[in-house]
Amino acid sequence: MREDACSYEYELTNQFFTDIDASEIHKGQLNVQLKVKKSIGAYVLDFHITGSVTVPCDRCLSDLELPVDTENVLKVKLGAEFSDEDDMVIVPEEDGYINVAWFLYEFIELSLPMKHVHAPGKCNKGMMGVLKKHMTHAADDEEAPVFDDEENDLPDGGEETPTDPRWNELKKILDNN
Repeated sequence: MREDACSYEYELTNQFFTDIDASEIHKGQLNVQLKVKKSIGAYVLDFHITGSVTVPCDRCLSDLELPVDTENVLKVKLGAEFSDEDDMVIVPEEDGYINVAWFLYEFIELSLPMKHVHAPGKCNKGMMGVLKKHMTHAADDEEAPVFDDEENDLPDGGEETPTDPRWNELKKILDNN
């Protein structure tokens, strides 16, 4: 790289996610703008990634399309041997290049929300019926799944679970104060 800055554009398609053997992301259509700036002793790679990817819904396992719009920075410098620590990557001088494919995948994956779920009422109805049929949990289980389908059905058949009487006593104390 002879200039002080270069720009590159990439288009990531379904084939990219197949080739990289992505486990979470099934499909995608993304545009990548990469700006490489030469600075003292290192190169600064600025990535701007936009588009959408398809992942399985955590609740019903149907495909869920999620938008991606992320900006990331990666610093690269030449050294004796390869090293990948924090935000600095050291590339062996004899190689003189870096393959950014895995970094692109990581940037995309890290831009996605932790939970991949459809909007209320959009999950696969058949799968939601099977899930409700086989679900069991305690009334005070905070990790119990919440079903937000169109009828707002509760997992136990539509009736609210009774409140633990100990909580009622505590609520009385709070109401008196």
